[in-house]
Amino acid sequence: MKWITFSRKMGTNGSEIARKVADELGYLFYETEAINRMAQQMGILDSVREADERVPSIFHRLFSLKPTVYFDRLYSVIYELARQGDAVFLGRGSHILLRAFDCALHVRVTASLQTRIQSLVARGFTPEAAARAILRSDGEREAFIKFAFGVDWDNPELYDLVLNMDKLPVGLAVRTVVDLARSNEIAEASGDALRSLEMMALRNRADAALIEAGLSVGRTASTSVSVVKPGTLRLEGFVASEEEKREAETALQSVKGVESIENALRVIPK
Repeated sequence: MKWITFSRKMGTNGSEIARKVADELGYLFYETEAINRMAQQMGILDSVREADERVPSIFHRLFSLKPTVYFDRLYSVIYELARQGDAVFLGRGSHILLRAFDCALHVRVTASLQTRIQSLVARGFTPEAAARAILRSDGEREAFIKFAFGVDWDNPELYDLVLNMDKLPVGLAVRTVVDLARSNEIAEASGDALRSLEMMALRNRADAALIEAGLSVGRTASTSVSVVKPGTLRLEGFVASEEEKREAETALQSVKGVESIENALRVIPK
């Protein structure tokens, strides 16, 4: 099993390249629609839509823990999709989320502003509208990566391959990625990698459930959750009452994939 992630700038044909790479390799292709379908199956579609490559509103950032819930659930969807088999991921921070796996190839598609404007003009934009759309798209995607992961979207060290489309035709870009993906240097996913994905996805869903229930940090509780093994969670920290201890366990029981919970929360009355 291998994964390829694509991060692209608007007007670079990055989406077309990603889709053609998936077709050439016979890989599953995950973009916004496919990610939302999986989120719907998991019962978390509304949250994932809120993390659609844009930064939450200033109100949510300052006065709410909702952005953390949104991102935790988005991460869990990416991890679940990665477990399904060979795949190409388009955007949504997938190159960060799968960075630790040797079986993942991370591709950046970029181009000069002039090339990007010309590309959009060919699709019917006026030059002025193209420039505005590019500026807005770049700002949203850059801010999303910075807010969600704390890294610079343009940092070349985040990618294994950077394609500058100023001189590259789409067909050559596709062949370059396909050849690299088929090389021995890109390893197959191990059983340990798949197990790690399963546990990471479960941890993110559990974190989101605790935060949404107000039992992570806040109110009278300070709790944390870890994954002992696939399907098994361990709750640690402290709460102010036996009722809150039960509430925390109940919140986790409804999380998809949870089979058992080790509740080690301590009750420390106020």
